[in-house]
Amino acid sequence: MDYPVTAEPEGVKIKPEKMETDKLYHCIFKDKVLLFYKDEQELLNCYEIEEKEIVDAIKETTSADDVEKILQKYIEKQNVNH
Repeated sequence: MDYPVTAEPEGVKIKPEKMETDKLYHCIFKDKVLLFYKDEQELLNCYEIEEKEIVDAIKETTSADDVEKILQKYIEKQNVNH
């Protein structure tokens, strides 16, 4: 199956019909990580991350599982520091 989210020079292309419910998809566009998921009501949710540490870590990976691990590590790190 084609990945439903792609970053192109003119913008991000999203194919929600190819997305699984509650599965996280990502792409990098203009030094930002964009996260997408389709919820149980078929609504498309989008989050934008500009934190350089996260963006750089995600740029180095190709695995969606690794993206979730990077995000989880960052959340845990923030919880420890607060």
